[in-house]
Amino acid sequence: MPTPERTSLDAIVDAATRLLETGGPAAVTMQAVAVAVGVKAPSLYKRVRDREALLGLVGEAAARDLTSRLEDAEGGLDALLLAFRGFARERPEAFRLLFTTIVDPEALAATSAPVLRATEAAVGPAHALDAARLLTAWATGFATMELAGAFRLGGDLDEAYLYGMRHLVASLAPDQEPERPAQGS
Repeated sequence: MPTPERTSLDAIVDAATRLLETGGPAAVTMQAVAVAVGVKAPSLYKRVRDREALLGLVGEAAARDLTSRLEDAEGGLDALLLAFRGFARERPEAFRLLFTTIVDPEALAATSAPVLRATEAAVGPAHALDAARLLTAWATGFATMELAGAFRLGGDLDEAYLYGMRHLVASLAPDQEPERPAQGS
């Protein structure tokens, strides 16, 4: 008679996610995850190749969470930008993990779909990708700096984010497109 399964891949990923958010990537060890799910570490290898693969699965779950939040955001680009920052603030370690080479690029690519739909609605198909990159780069930079405590000049960061968001979104109006510099300039 085969031995009963004591844990599942979902339980392993959930435990690793909790460890990541409470202690950062260094806290996600096979031993710590095994303790969290109530098994011995060698039994984890039946489900997960190694620690890097486990972190990749945690990153894929984080990408699905972010995608879901972006899909649920109603209200156009403003709502997407607020949902993006909300994710970064609520799940800072998962946010950081998303931008590493551990996470499968295809899993992360799904987060682009709601952003591309919203930017296409705002600026049309010809510049949707450019607009999505602009907004994503700004929001990622802001959130990364905020999480690192890099804004040290004072002021209200919520107000600063809203200011940047309002101005960037307003700048995407089709009639506001700046002239392109000549090639080679």
